[in-house]
Amino acid sequence: PGALPVLRSRLLSIWRGERVFEATATDEGLDGRAMPVVLRWSVPPGEEATLGRVLLAKTDISSLVKAQEGLRKTLDGVIEAIGQATESRDPYTAGHQRMVTDLAVAIGQELGLAPDVIDGIRAAGLLHDVGKLAIPAEILSKPSALSRMEMELMKGHPQAGYDILKAVEFPWPVPQIVLEHHERLDGTGYPRGLKGDEICLEARVLAVADVVEAMASHRPYRPALGVGPALEEILRGRGTEYDADVVDVCARLLREGRFSFRTELR
Repeated sequence: PGALPVLRSRLLSIWRGERVFEATATDEGLDGRAMPVVLRWSVPPGEEATLGRVLLAKTDISSLVKAQEGLRKTLDGVIEAIGQATESRDPYTAGHQRMVTDLAVAIGQELGLAPDVIDGIRAAGLLHDVGKLAIPAEILSKPSALSRMEMELMKGHPQAGYDILKAVEFPWPVPQIVLEHHERLDGTGYPRGLKGDEICLEARVLAVADVVEAMASHRPYRPALGVGPALEEILRGRGTEYDADVVDVCARLLREGRFSFRTELR
């Protein structure tokens, strides 16, 4: 039954002139259980004019899907472990990556981004500060403003994160998102001073979520500023530093109470 809508659609396409088509669908096995299949339609030679015969091949891909699910769980576990390792060096911002991820995912969903794009945002959010593993712990937890030299070291963490992650074959552009999450539309960001659409959409989403969570939460050198000032900041930079659509969605989610951080802001 699950394959019937696809079957009807493909038969019509064959009638219109399409001769080979493949699609995935859900079918019912002999035991009555649903199983994922690949369907392949083709018109055999000599039957093109009359469509007297249309061949349908059906392949059970249950084992492939199960293997992919296993790999995905392994990848999710690795991402989670690396994220926790990053935050373990900086107890003052423990939970930061998780909360940024939650807000970035909510923004992506409100924007109507494809599920696969949102999965990439989720992975990059959990890893966006992995480059801080290369920053001395005394700088990360310094209870006062950073010096100019220390700030330059801190600004190197997106590039360091990219260098750590670039060798991993993610199914999403995670290294690029991590590299660009501190870039700004007007070119004032770092590490490469990218402008406008040179910055990938996922990084633009992550940038807004990162600013909001960082300002609303406690830091070693200042108390939490709260969500109000964080909203003022992204609205001030709307369309200049931050993507206008992303800012509008973020502001709407927070103002309407449709998003709240799972962990109480520190």
